Parts: sequence; structure tokens; C-alpha cells
Amino acid sequence: MQLFIASLNSGSNGNCYYIGNHQEAVLIDAGISCRETERRMLRLGLSMSKVKAVFVSHEHSDHIKGIAVLSRKFKLPVYITEKTRIGGNVLVDTSLLHTFSGGSDVHIGDLRISAFSKYHDAAEPHSFIVSSGDTCVGIFTDIGRVCDNLIAHFKCCDAVFMEANYDEEMLEKSSYPYFLKQRIRGGSGHLSNKQALEVFLQHKSAHLSHVLLSHLSANNNCPDKALNLFLEHAGDVHVTVASRYKESEVFAISRNKAHKPLMKSVQQVLFDIQTP
Repeated sequence: MQLFIASLNSGSNGNCYYIGNHQEAVLIDAGISCRETERRMLRLGLSMSKVKAVFVSHEHSDHIKGIAVLSRKFKLPVYITEKTRIGGNVLVDTSLLHTFSGGSDVHIGDLRISAFSKYHDAAEPHSFIVSSGDTCVGIFTDIGRVCDNLIAHFKCCDAVFMEANYDEEMLEKSSYPYFLKQRIRGGSGHLSNKQALEVFLQHKSAHLSHVLLSHLSANNNCPDKALNLFLEHAGDVHVTVASRYKESEVFAISRNKAHKPLMKSVQQVLFDIQTP
């Protein structure tokens, strides 16, 4: 089964990720405005009519600030834990509010969304796997440390949005106060480029085809630095950086044991998405 994925924005200024098949899609987080979400999807040829729900990873503003308007305008169900809703004061019509728990699956059409807990300095943070058939996409951002949950889910993925938040040397030399540096690298903040690469090298599956390096720090990382570190070891895995300023391309992901999935042209992807 084929999945189409795109980063609409990735970084401390807002996070929003699109994953869908031919019939339906979900957004993981909605940390940019409703208007900007619409604009970016329109530029990619993606239809809001296919989006059936928003799943919320945690309550930090760069993951929730567009949710209220987006849900109200498009009558979108919002899947969120109760602690996250309270912690972020997320205001959504009760008829559209749904809770989930780690280790459970939510089925939306042919999509299966699986949540698992992670280490991050939030009330009840979760990461997600979105799958359709045997094709799996992981959304692994805002992760303080590598844990068994992350490893187990990473191993099954055909594509991942993978946090590579900071370069260790850049963070150490930055003007950030010591307490903030410790918050970032202390086990409940974010993963460094090197930590993300270690996960990739040690736990990638034979069918992993795409890595979108995500949630890069504006001050403590450099897109070229993160990308080049991965490209040295990527082999035939397509690696790109999910930008904090603009949407990514749309990537078509599928599992084919006889032939590793390749990135299609944007025109072919849009044709596939729009064809019933």
C-alpha cells in the first residue's frame, strides 16, 4: 500500500506533518496557522478534504498553535491525551475531541495510527507510526533520548521524520545559558545529529527508503551539517532536511521487496493522489 508524506513545517517555529494514502490522510501536529497550513498544502497539490484528523504529540506551542482554528474550520477530529489537552489549554469542540493512549491503535479508513510514549519535557508526550497495509511511516521528533520504544518502532519503518535537533559542538559553543543547554541535551529535550545517526545506522530496516531530518534548531544546527553527516552513510536511502521555513516535496512511499521504493516526480505524485 502506498503512502504520501510531506513536512509542512518542521522546527521550533512550528511542526506539521502530512501522511496519507489515496483516500484519506492525517496531520501529525498542527503548529503553524490554519491559513499557512492551507497555503502549503495547496502548493503541494494536497487536498484538505482528504485530511480526516489531527494527532497531537504534546502540548508545546510549536505543535498545537494551529489546532483550534483548523479543527473548527474543517470539522477535524483531534486525537490528544487528556494531560496534553489540559497542559496546552487546547480548545476544541467536545464533539471533535478524542483521546488516545500509548500502545493503542486508531483506525481511520485504511490508515492505522499507533502511538507510543517517549522522553520529552511535556505532560504526556507521544510519537506516532502511521501505516497502511505493510507500509509504515514514523514521526519521531521531540525525543529526549533513545529508548526501547523508539528502537522497536524505527525498525519497522519504510520512511521516517527523524529528529536531528542540534550539533553537539554548536550547542556547546552557543550563547545559550547552561540550564537551557542541559534542557536540550539532558535526556528530556532533543536528539543530536550524532544520536539520530546512531539510531539510523544501528536500527534501520532493509526497506527504509526515506529519511526526513526534522526539527533542526535554528541556532544550534546547520541543515548542510546534518544532511552531510547522514549522506556519508545513507547508501540508497533518500535523505533530505525538513525545513523550518517551507514545505517539503511530497514523497511516495511503498514497500516492495523486489525493488526499493524510489522518489517519484512531484507531477507523478500529484497525479497519483488526485486519481481515485
